[in-house]
Formats: sequence, C-alpha cells, structure tokens
Amino acid sequence: MSSLATDNLAQLIRKKHQVLLQLRDIGLRQQQAVEAKATSTVLQLLGAKQHLIAALQMVERNLRPFQAEDPESRTWRNAEERAACARQQAECQQLLTEVMQLERDQEAKMVERRDQVAAQLRRANSAHQAASAYSQHRTPHSHAPISAPTAPPSHLDLSTGGR
Repeated sequence: MSSLATDNLAQLIRKKHQVLLQLRDIGLRQQQAVEAKATSTVLQLLGAKQHLIAALQMVERNLRPFQAEDPESRTWRNAEERAACARQQAECQQLLTEVMQLERDQEAKMVERRDQVAAQLRRANSAHQAASAYSQHRTPHSHAPISAPTAPPSHLDLSTGGR
C-alpha cells in the first residue's frame, strides 16, 4: 500500500473523528433539551444529527476497503503519522461509545416523558368523561322557589290523635 493510500486513510479517520465530535456535542445539547422538555429544540437537533449520521455512513463506506487490509502492510510516511492515526481511531471508538450511550439515555428519558404525558391525557380524558356523564344525567334546575308566594298556604295537621 502506498503512502498516498495511508494519507487517504488518515484523512478519513480525521473526518470520522470530526463527525463523531459533532454528534457528541449535539447529543449533549439534545440531552439538555430533553431535560428542559423543549420539544421543538429536540426536533431541530434530531434533524441536524440526521445529516451527521449520513456523513458518518459515507465515511464508513469509504473506510470499508481499508478494513480488509493487513494494518502491518500499510506504508506510512513515518511512525508518528501511524501512531497519530491509531490514536485518533481509538478516540473515534471512544466517541462512538459515548454517542451511543447518550442516545440510549435520551431514548429512555423520552419514553418516560411520553408515558407521563399519556398518563396525563388518560386522566384528563377520564375526568372529562365523568363530567360529561354527570351533566347528562342531571335534572334541569328550576329557578322557581320551592313554594310560590301565590300558592295558598297549606295546612299541615301535626296534632296527634291520642290526647
């Protein structure tokens, strides 16, 4: 393998590293937005992440031919470049692990939030149904007094028959 190929490999690893750094940074911002319940911000960040994921997939496709090669057969300009590329690839693995953990944590929080909202909606719906059922079975109120002043007074005999 020529040093031109290893230059290309190093460039792809740098690009992968940059994309993963951006994904992590957006993931951290998304985490704050999820905790703040800022749904519109979360949606914007998800859109930005989608573009970065597409860029990462393209880098991975371009790296695929290098994965089939024996790393020891690669020709590097010098040992420092090889070590720097290896170090950056290790950082990429660490960043990818961090990004994936952020995703899992945020997914769990968003599912929890979704379940809370669903429970609130169920309670609100139950309260609405109860209020509707109650109002349908109530008798209409008459605003007339119980005894009208025009009615003749009634006489109630409260006397007992046994004096």
